[in-house]
Amino acid sequence: GVILKKPCLIITMDIENIDIFQRMLLGGVIKNDDPQMSKVWQVVYQTIKLSAALNTSSTIEEIRGRLSEIIGKEIDKSTTVFAPFYTNFGKHTKIGKNVFINHACSFLDLGGITIEDDVLIGPKVSLITENHPTDPFQRKSLVLNSILIKRNAWVGAGATILPGITIGENSIIGAGSVVTQDVPDYCVVVGNPARVVKKIEH
Repeated sequence: GVILKKPCLIITMDIENIDIFQRMLLGGVIKNDDPQMSKVWQVVYQTIKLSAALNTSSTIEEIRGRLSEIIGKEIDKSTTVFAPFYTNFGKHTKIGKNVFINHACSFLDLGGITIEDDVLIGPKVSLITENHPTDPFQRKSLVLNSILIKRNAWVGAGATILPGITIGENSIIGAGSVVTQDVPDYCVVVGNPARVVKKIEH
């Protein structure tokens, strides 16, 4: 079981009795043979179909509408997404207001992706919330950990954000960077692995 801590309250529950979608967002290991895994595949198959329609859209409005279908929430009219756009799941992505997402981004969101207001995401950015165990006999299980990109951050072209990362407010991720640890607010990070090279005055 798992212990969930709240102020003055400790709840113990059998983790396998929790809906698989909730468990995915809690993070941790989802076994390949999980009895609820078929529910995940149903969403994946639906997302594949909807993605084909999204990526043949001819207007920003059409892209926004079809991506809203994929994520299951209406995307604000102030947000712009360019096609092609790739996601393997979609239902665990949250996108704020006045966000801009450029061409050919890839969101693997089984573990949960939250993009706050005013974020800029360059072309070919990968947000990856999914990993696999190092144990070769468990390799096909999933290890999930959410990504949070805070308000007004800018993620440069071709950057990769790995599972469990928070990008701080107003920070900049240099093009091509691989982000392996949290980025503080008001910082510029570059490289592989990405490191802080500058503080942004504010």
